[in-house]
Amino acid sequence: MSPEMVNYIGYAASVFIVLSFILKDLTKIRIVNLIGCICFVTYGFLNGMLWPVIIPNAIICFVQVYHLVTAKKK
Repeated sequence: MSPEMVNYIGYAASVFIVLSFILKDLTKIRIVNLIGCICFVTYGFLNGMLWPVIIPNAIICFVQVYHLVTAKKK
């Protein structure tokens, strides 16, 4: 993948994360934040295994999925 496309994935991740702070509905916040975190994990892998980017965002992905799944059960 071209370096330019990898940068666009990073920019998209940033947009999704910022957007998640603007929303008010908790489910929407979690979904948008999850998309941003997935983009950041992808960016980290494609940009030379940036572990400081990959690890926290991967953990946040699991946290968001956990909360989304448990909220659906309630």
